[in-house]
Amino acid sequence: MEKKNGKRKIYMVIMRGLMGILFIMSYVLVKGIPNITWDLLSTTPSYIDGSIGILPDILNTIYIIIAALAIVIPLGAGAAVYLTEYAGNKKIVSVIEYAAETLSGIPSIIYGLVGMLFFCQFLNMQTSLLAGALTLVIMNLPTVMRTTQESLKTVPQSYREGAFGLGAGKWRMIRTVVLPGCIDGIITGCILSVGRILGESAALLFTAGVAHALNGFFEGLNSSGATLTVALYFYAKERGEFGVAFAIAAILMVLTLLVNLLAMLVGESFKRRRNT
Repeated sequence: MEKKNGKRKIYMVIMRGLMGILFIMSYVLVKGIPNITWDLLSTTPSYIDGSIGILPDILNTIYIIIAALAIVIPLGAGAAVYLTEYAGNKKIVSVIEYAAETLSGIPSIIYGLVGMLFFCQFLNMQTSLLAGALTLVIMNLPTVMRTTQESLKTVPQSYREGAFGLGAGKWRMIRTVVLPGCIDGIITGCILSVGRILGESAALLFTAGVAHALNGFFEGLNSSGATLTVALYFYAKERGEFGVAFAIAAILMVLTLLVNLLAMLVGESFKRRRNT
């Protein structure tokens, strides 16, 4: 009887949580979708006639995702390969793993403060998308490293021994046997990083800035720029344009749902390949 009551309470808590999430999602989508127009998506904001456009913010978001992933994926995957395949001191490995788990729980605003002091001021990058991307690299490095590391551990040891038995060297074994078997972990870490980058605002307020200028990729990386989340904060807090803020929130919510759906599909596809 007590077990049934306990299961019922857990079920009720889960249902209330799901209902709360569905209510928030429905509210944001209902308030935001009617405000999404082609002019909003394809124009730049004008301070002359007061028109609003989020095209620079969309491009800045794409720029910072590309820059961050181009750095964090090789670093995270390389660190995971070293810790799993090369590092011999297990105590040091456990310390690094514990440090990575601790870093993943630090509030993003602290990353923003450190990024502003180190990248923007010490390295003299000023407020720029590149400084914001490097800050996001530090934030997402533990995620990519841990997901890749866990995926590396799932590769059977017999595969490694078989490669060595055929005369393959250490790096050749990793490149031809281990890495193809853990590609799902790398992709999962990549997708999770994209989701976190899409939702990040506090760290980027300190490092990337709030400019709404339309720039090319390389020019944009070296200049200040607001991403969609920063633009949402700017229009809601500074200008009181809640219709635009809800439109941006709806866009971000749809993008986040698509990223999570993509992560699930990628995971399922690689599980099917392994089973076959």
